[in-house]
Amino acid sequence: MNVGFFGIQYSFGLQQSAVNPIYDFLGANPDDIPFLNLAGPMTGLLVQPIIGALSDRTWSPRFGRRKPYFLVGALMCSLALLIYPFSSSLWMAAGLLWILDVGNNTAMEPYRAFIADKLDASQQPTGFQAQSFFTGLGQTLSNLSLFIFPMIFVGKTGSLPTWVYASFFLGSVCSIGSIWWSTSTTPEIPPTPEELKEIESNPLSIFSPFTDIIGAIIDMPKVMWQLALVYLFQWYALFCYWQNSSKSIALTVFHTTPKDSPDLYSEAVAWTGLVNGWYNVVMFLVAFSLVWFAKKYSPKLVHAGCLVLAGLGFVAFSFIEDKYLLFPAITGFGIGWASMMGIPYLMVVASIPKERYGVYMGIINMMIVIPMLIQTLTFGYILKNFLNNDPSKAITFAGVLLLVAALATLMIDAKKPSEDLAMPMGGGGH
Repeated sequence: MNVGFFGIQYSFGLQQSAVNPIYDFLGANPDDIPFLNLAGPMTGLLVQPIIGALSDRTWSPRFGRRKPYFLVGALMCSLALLIYPFSSSLWMAAGLLWILDVGNNTAMEPYRAFIADKLDASQQPTGFQAQSFFTGLGQTLSNLSLFIFPMIFVGKTGSLPTWVYASFFLGSVCSIGSIWWSTSTTPEIPPTPEELKEIESNPLSIFSPFTDIIGAIIDMPKVMWQLALVYLFQWYALFCYWQNSSKSIALTVFHTTPKDSPDLYSEAVAWTGLVNGWYNVVMFLVAFSLVWFAKKYSPKLVHAGCLVLAGLGFVAFSFIEDKYLLFPAITGFGIGWASMMGIPYLMVVASIPKERYGVYMGIINMMIVIPMLIQTLTFGYILKNFLNNDPSKAITFAGVLLLVAALATLMIDAKKPSEDLAMPMGGGGH
């Protein structure tokens, strides 16, 4: 059921590692990058909660509840990825990023609810961490393409290197192909008669997603407000890393900038793809082991520990001049990334009413994208005025924020998983 997450995250991996270098190739200034990345947080803020609320009220015996949104989103992603390398200007690239992000968010949002719909409490830890596994796999392959394809596809086509076309075309195929596989092989569980009656008595209208979102926020359990504080520091930090990792490696390891030597900067981008590929390898290698730790101790302690490892890795990352030492530094983030993609959902899922999984998963995504939106609006100023437009200092700043997020995680009032969660992994129904 999680194979579709592979295609979604392949696309997201390209956004993380390839879009900002494309902006660089098209002549963007460092302090322009946060604004040019505004599409991600804005579409996540608007699209995911609306899609979640709509999917809660959707049921078709033929198409299901969540699947129609998977397919529409995947089609949008595939088309945007197919067209993206033909960007001839910054604003064309930025506009296509908006379309790509709308598609990604439309496909991604119902996936969390899909897992919660399909799995009982004992299976949910493995189900959510399976999403971490496929996140790691998809993003690993997308980042490896940035390292391998420049060796195969040399030269330029139009405004961009030829390897950009190959990476994005492959992403287009992965996006629609993996979603099609999941939707065609995994049936959805029909709503109960009571749920069907509720859906029929409250038919969809133009206002219903918004009233559902407002009502859910008003009724939101305390643990979700506490998670929002963690996410404020966590996701601000991650956006700082993704925007600056290529330029940081170019500066500290290759001693160049995009303007000084475009060819040497291309090498730095390729090496960044390899480094980011490694943290995603770490992610899918450790994802399922975190299930065991979450059951034995608690999701809260596991997530806090993983954030500490990620924060220390970022702090070390920004001082490294040997390109091979980047891999042990980013390993900490790989472990943290595995936790971020699954463990926080275990802290809150027991507090969410089953019939509102979709809208609450969308609200959790609002908690992710609001910090990103704040980052895009504020970090350009911080980078220019306090960090001397130094991308390496931006990575250090991100590391400190992750350590603060770890402290905030320890303040979450989350109970240790109950006995029904503590069954050994590998029980029936996985």
